[in-house]
Amino acid sequence: MTESMMEGEPLIAPSSTDHPLYDSVVEACKTVYDPEIPVNIYDLGLIYTVDINDSNDVRIIMTLTAPGCPVAGEMPGWVADAVEPLPGVKQVDVEMTFQPQWGMDMMSDEARLELGFM
Repeated sequence: MTESMMEGEPLIAPSSTDHPLYDSVVEACKTVYDPEIPVNIYDLGLIYTVDINDSNDVRIIMTLTAPGCPVAGEMPGWVADAVEPLPGVKQVDVEMTFQPQWGMDMMSDEARLELGFM
């Protein structure tokens, strides 16, 4: 843990859920699929944070199901390509993190159902 992290600070930063572009950005993220799992990356829980500022700059913090994922280098670009064309979006920055590590408990109920975990 780095010294800059405040004690008790959540590992996953909050999303700008009240921003007018938030729902569009989430829908765009849902068009990106993990090549190894037939579920979109949002429902898989790979999108940790969608942060949109007043200038409509979108910052997405995401992870992968595994650090050694074969598309690790490409996935952020896929997400940026899905979000950038949205009307109103000025700029997209996709960051990769492995803190916290992804787990199956991060999947939506839809993803669990689709993969037969429910």
